[in-house]
Amino acid sequence: MNNKYLLFIASSIGAGCFPQVQAAEQMTDDRWYAAPFATFINTGGDRKASDGWGGGLGIGKMIDKHFNVELKGFYQGFGGTNGPWDLAGGAAEAQYYFFRDTFSPYAVVGLGAMNTCASANCGVGFIGEAGVGVSYELNDHLSIRSDVRYRYNNNFNAHVQPGTDEFHDMTVNLGVVIPFGDKPKYMAKSETRMDVAPVAVAPKPDCSTRDSDSDGVNDCLDKCPGTIKGATVDNKGCAVRLILRGQHFEYDSAKLSLNAKELLDGVAKDLIAFPQKNEIEVQGHASSEGSHPYNMKLSERRAHSVVEYLKMKGITNKLTAKGYGETQPIADNATEAGKSENRRVELIWIEE
Repeated sequence: MNNKYLLFIASSIGAGCFPQVQAAEQMTDDRWYAAPFATFINTGGDRKASDGWGGGLGIGKMIDKHFNVELKGFYQGFGGTNGPWDLAGGAAEAQYYFFRDTFSPYAVVGLGAMNTCASANCGVGFIGEAGVGVSYELNDHLSIRSDVRYRYNNNFNAHVQPGTDEFHDMTVNLGVVIPFGDKPKYMAKSETRMDVAPVAVAPKPDCSTRDSDSDGVNDCLDKCPGTIKGATVDNKGCAVRLILRGQHFEYDSAKLSLNAKELLDGVAKDLIAFPQKNEIEVQGHASSEGSHPYNMKLSERRAHSVVEYLKMKGITNKLTAKGYGETQPIADNATEAGKSENRRVELIWIEE
């Protein structure tokens, strides 16, 4: 077949594909792939041979939106006047995709080597290929691909075919492309960010209107969240004083009552959940009943009982016990109600 005619067929087939598709949007698919294929070879008149068939396998990588690079190996066979022909070789090639879409046209060039045997005459020579083709994507993991190529073969004085070492063939390849891995996602031009509805951002809550631990200090200023219930706090929301009210000890004793233990369990739980590093002075106080020396000793023993119980519950603050007797009343000792108020234990956070 006339070589110029072969080139005309290849160019016409490729050009005829272009009007049938529209340009795809830019993508960044850069996967590796395998590409098995079957080949029909139309031999040039210089081989004095009939047409034949073959096949091969390519391993390639998508570089960017336009280029693929590929290494392939192949075998083709056919008959001729000087015996059967066997062609086996490999090539490295570059494919240029005019655009990538479901239907993607491309041009291809390749260089390689081929061993040619006609009957018992064999020789290794150079091959160069050029052609055009199309790829049709069935899904993200499989495409059909076909191209038409002109092949130039020079066997460098191997004399496989008497009279010439140069051959000109046309090949038509049909195969599949199997990419490895998942296809990268991309945004089409029609999906520009101007078309995306803005995501509503919830307004940031105003901390100045919230008091999460109900200590009277808003969350913006509160440096000690999780204040123990009932504690007096400073302007930073940190506890400075806690009065344990109620019947805490057995009569005339430093033994904690069940009510006191339940109350101290809550205090310990809060101190562990929201620790403050300050030292805590545990103060024992008494009413005016009894002598002054006796009340001092009893209030100190009761303060020690509270310290030991809190330590047993896992409190890590430095705890100091101190008895004040009846020296710091908070109510009138002339009444039973006042005396009950004065019999108390206080936790005082020492300012660092």
